[in-house]
Amino acid sequence: MKKINIGILGFGTVGGGTYDILIKNRELIERRTGCSYEIKKILVRNPERLKAHGVDSSLATDSARDIIEGDDIDLVVEAIGGTEPATDWMLTALKNGKSVVTPNKAAVAANLHKLKAAAKEGGAEIRIEACVGGGIPALTAITEALSGNEFSEVLGIVNGTTNYILTKMGDEGLPYDEVLKDAQAKGFAEADPTADVEGIDCANKLSILMSLSFDKYVAPEDIPTEGITNISMEDLQRAKEKGCKIKLISKAALDESGHLSYEVKPMELPKSHPLCGVDSEFNAIYITGDAVGEVMFYGKGAGALPTGSAVVGDIISIMKKL
Repeated sequence: MKKINIGILGFGTVGGGTYDILIKNRELIERRTGCSYEIKKILVRNPERLKAHGVDSSLATDSARDIIEGDDIDLVVEAIGGTEPATDWMLTALKNGKSVVTPNKAAVAANLHKLKAAAKEGGAEIRIEACVGGGIPALTAITEALSGNEFSEVLGIVNGTTNYILTKMGDEGLPYDEVLKDAQAKGFAEADPTADVEGIDCANKLSILMSLSFDKYVAPEDIPTEGITNISMEDLQRAKEKGCKIKLISKAALDESGHLSYEVKPMELPKSHPLCGVDSEFNAIYITGDAVGEVMFYGKGAGALPTGSAVVGDIISIMKKL
């Protein structure tokens, strides 16, 4: 049985969740892949984090080079977040022939073409399923199971923080500031929620969705983007009176002339629309293809285990090919 050595960059929510799944489901994963594996090194700023997951402290390193350049590492999980140094580390690993799995939507949205080129140069793979929708396998569906379709539209509720806030405001009549504090207390929102509530996170994810669905790259900063901070209780009430809900929607559509339009903004959806029923922290991606018609992927869009599940799925896909 072939053995794969794994290095993990970052041991926060997703890095820890990925580790837990790899350990808990080791027998199942090895049976399904025909490969054994070992987690060799973990880049972690605070080694105390390892104790909560029962990790031997000998696996800890404070040098990314140990993982991205180490001869004893075959596959790298990048889970530090942010654009840099994450992008540089992933490029280095790929050029050194190490396949990379990442949930880092900001780095991927800004540099997908560079990452793909580096993977080709190094004879490795870059896998990004966890970048959009947490545990929802929409990206793999677009690039594999549905890849024979010409897509005409992609709609997504791809940010759990804003969906949670709009749900609480619309269904329970709670004010924005109160719901935001509640979301932060529950771990749905960051201490600085700007990237979520201003739509920046959605723009990153829509950029990735467009690249995969329409073979067209649009930088996140070039996507017209509006967040939810200007949505009032009156707006939500008016929508309810019309039989609608307001959702923060990431939308891209290809018209018959081949023109691609795209935007992130709050939209009124009729209750008959499948996305209208996606509430709280859940995510959904709604795709229209010329052969398959309309398909919706729904599930938990964030969190240690849902996102870790997508990361591990990408690891398994790579292991099957090694």
